[in-house]
Amino acid sequence: MGDHFQTIVDRDASPEAAPRLAERVVDWLVAEGIVLAERTGCVLGQPLGHPPGPNWARAVAPEDARWEPSDGLAVHLGRTVFHGGQGGAEAVTCARCATTTRLVTDEWDMIDEAWEPFARAIDTWAGTGAAEVSCPACAHPVPLTDWTWTDDYFAFAHLGLEFWNWPEFTPAFRARISALLDGHRTAYVWGKL
Repeated sequence: MGDHFQTIVDRDASPEAAPRLAERVVDWLVAEGIVLAERTGCVLGQPLGHPPGPNWARAVAPEDARWEPSDGLAVHLGRTVFHGGQGGAEAVTCARCATTTRLVTDEWDMIDEAWEPFARAIDTWAGTGAAEVSCPACAHPVPLTDWTWTDDYFAFAHLGLEFWNWPEFTPAFRARISALLDGHRTAYVWGKL
């Protein structure tokens, strides 16, 4: 069966601004009753998180509110490679020329020559906070953080709000979180472990 997660990632928050932005969002979630202020052992991979509040259903569509979340919110601060868990990225699109590069075949086998530059860049970004990949189509170097991954499989950022085992969020809820993040670009990374 497994556990699933939804992460709203602030793609533009600086390391310095991330704690302030996270506090703003958590304060709003607590004020709305979507999560509780107290932190407990309610998330996977983190010692503490915010459990669902009495108004958690405000984040989901009415038809999904019949399934109550079983776990909470983990706030990730610091340089993090967010990813969708099981599976992998199907393709990635260049921010400069909008060309999409497939990373897997129709049979879901990895295309090594396409994937390798991205794998190296992900390792570099995780270690340093900066990496580029030259686009196979336009040949220009593009910052790793500017590439668009199919289904937001990857996001590289200093702030992520990871909800474990919740029903799917509404676009309106995700938009409200983005507004609280100063209107920054966000990624919606979801997956299953």
